[in-house]
Order: sequence, then C-alpha cells, then structure tokens
Amino acid sequence: MILQSKNSISYLFLLTPLFLITGPAIPDIVVTLGVLFGIFYIFYQKEYKNVIKLNLFKISIVFWLSLLLISFFSYNKTNSFQDSLIFIRFLLIPFCCYLVFFENKKFFEKSLFIIFVLVVFVCLDTLYQFINYTSKDGFGKDLLGFKSNWYGRLTGPFGDELIPGSYVSKFGLFGFVFLISIKKFKNNIFIQSLYLSLIVLVCYVSGERMAFAAFSLSLVVLLIFLDEFRKSIILSILIGALFIFLAFYFHPFYNDFNVIESTEYHQGQKIEKFYQCENNTEKLCSKFINIQPSFFEIIKNFSTSAYGEIYRLSYKMFLDNPITGIGINNFKYLCESNEFYKKLMVNYDCASHPHNIYIQWLSEGGIIVFISFIFYLYFLIRFIIYNTGDRKYKIISLVILLSMFWPIMSTGSLIKNWFGVTSFFIIGLCLCISKLKIITKL
Repeated sequence: MILQSKNSISYLFLLTPLFLITGPAIPDIVVTLGVLFGIFYIFYQKEYKNVIKLNLFKISIVFWLSLLLISFFSYNKTNSFQDSLIFIRFLLIPFCCYLVFFENKKFFEKSLFIIFVLVVFVCLDTLYQFINYTSKDGFGKDLLGFKSNWYGRLTGPFGDELIPGSYVSKFGLFGFVFLISIKKFKNNIFIQSLYLSLIVLVCYVSGERMAFAAFSLSLVVLLIFLDEFRKSIILSILIGALFIFLAFYFHPFYNDFNVIESTEYHQGQKIEKFYQCENNTEKLCSKFINIQPSFFEIIKNFSTSAYGEIYRLSYKMFLDNPITGIGINNFKYLCESNEFYKKLMVNYDCASHPHNIYIQWLSEGGIIVFISFIFYLYFLIRFIIYNTGDRKYKIISLVILLSMFWPIMSTGSLIKNWFGVTSFFIIGLCLCISKLKIITKL
C-alpha cells in the first residue's frame, strides 16, 4: 500500500515542471502533498536518522529557524510568521527528490525525459507565437491560443505570464543532461547543439534579459569546464548567435518602428510602429507604443530606473534594521505604510519584493538570515561536489545553481509560490544529477 502510494505521488511529483506551466497553484499543491508524504515515508522506512546526519539538512533547518527568529522583530508579524512557517515546504523539496521520489535511477531518467520534451515544446510554442506577429497588434496567439497582453512580449504557453524564457533557461540544462546520458544521443553533436541553440534563441526573443544572460553565462562556464562536450557547446553558441542575427535583421518586430523617446523608466521607451492601413493597403499607418526600456538606458541611468529605486529602498531598509531585517514578506507592506520609505520610490509604486534574492534576505531578514542562506548555499555546493556521480554531471549541477543564484541579477522572490517551487525543485534535481554515473540505453 505504501509503495503504491509512493509510485502514484512520485508520478505527480515528476510532473511538477508540467504543472509549473499552468501557474503557481497546482505545482504548490503537488509539492506540498509530496513533502508531507515524503516526511511520512522517511519515518516509515526509518531513514530519518540518516537524513538528520546530513549537513545540508541541518543547515536547511537552521535557515528555516532563522526566518522564524527574525519574525519576532518584524513590522508585520503576521506576514513574516505566516510565510516563514510554510517556507519549510520549499526547503524539504530537495530531500524528497533525492531520497524519496527520484531515488530510483530509472524513475529519475523519466523525469529528465519529460523535462526535455517540455523545454522543446515551450521553445517551439514560443517561436510559433514569435512568428505569428503583426506590426499593428504585436505577437499573436501561441499554439494553445494564449496571446500576450503586453505589446512586444511573448507568453508562450504560460497564459498571461511573461516567463517562457525564464522557464527554458532554468530547465534547459536538464534536457541537455538527458541527451548526454543516453547512448543514442551522447555523441550526437548536432542534436545537442540544436537543442541548446533553440533555448538561446527563445531566451533572446522572449525579451527576458536575465534569462538570456543567465543561460549565456551557463554555456560559457560549461565551455570552460565541460571539455568532453566542448564541440557541442561551441556549435550551440554559434548557431544561437546566427539565429539571433537572422531574427534581429529579418523579423519585422525589430525593424518596423522608429524610437521617439528612450528613458530608463518602466515602459520608458516610446516607439512609433508602422503598418499597412486596413482601409488602404497602399498607405502606411502608425501608432505610438510604450515598451520596456533599453538595457543601455537602464545601465546609464540606473539610480532612477525601477531597479535602482527598489535596490536603494532595500538597502535603506537593511541599514535601518541590519540584524533582523524588516520581516519576511514585509517589503511592500512597509514601503506602503511608512511615509519615509514610500517617498524613496520617486517614479514608481512600491514593488512586491526587492527583485534580488540576496538583497531580499538582507532587507527582510537582516544579517541573521543572510548568513544562514550563504551557509545553505555553501553546504549545497559541498554536497554536490562530494557526491558519487561523474564529474560532468557535478559540473552541470553546479552551473545550473550558479545561473540560478548568480548575485548580480534581478530575480523573483523565493518565498513566492512559482519561483520558490521552481528553485527548490531544481535544487532537488541538481542533487540527483550529482550522483549519476552510468550511461543508459534507450
């Protein structure tokens, strides 16, 4: 009975990357049920003593306790205690992956295959929407009928969420692990390169700069350290660059407008789009549209950009509360309720979170939570390095974590459903990859 239940929940857990496409609710429910069952299963199998011995588990509990500790000093204790208490479900996801649901190598390989298929699907779906474009209305519907509400941004199969680039950049290298872990594709440089270059293209055309930067960084690091597959990676970079060049110079989205005004503010680039008039196709009509600002405008005027103001406010909150921070999930609450902090947001409304993992822990959790999180990352990396898998799998695991926790980039909030489930599920997959050894027949 217990084993049957484990198999059933394992299949649900395995489909988490699919559920993430539907939004935050279903994957959060699935991983929560999975964690509850995982705890029961570990006690049922009397494996809890071995789990407790793991340094990674110990630091996970210390990190969680640090969130609860600073909640006593938070401005809005309800917000802080509520989100700190349930944060334990995220911290336990990696252990459920590693010790319960993906402990069987064959089952884990099924998970890698599903991720590979999902990444390819998201890429093709997003590119279909990219091709389905008119100058007047922007990107059209994807294969599932979703259309972006933001001119110039792609949704792919994610409904109204602008995250297809983020999704494929986070899960893309797991599909690469699938390709290099089976004899059928292990030496197929063309398939490996085409797959990686497809992700590069989707990250670029999606307009998600951080996704593009993170995945590009991953490929560069893999190029340096993963000498066994260096040809595939070089070729993927070249093909990806070629795809981007062709898209940039031939797709009308990049060529059918004039820039009227370019500022660093949110939606601060004003452009005039040209298209054939409906009533007279021989004439050109135009309309003005505000889109996301140029990357160079943001860098040049960073202090008055949205990110600049959010980071400045976060830093001020940290300076005022250096030890315990303002409280978990207190950023927006304090910004809106405190007139001094609210005035620091000159050009924008108060954001929901600081848009950077490290800055968020500093401002909302202070030195206590920040140091706990750094130790968590240290023991996570150490666990992977000293695991029993082949060198190439450890390198890929570390590169995935590097791209996800690279400090100099904007990120989601780890305490929020979608980003939290995604991040800790990926951590669990990285732990599983780091113990892979044998090439499998398919």
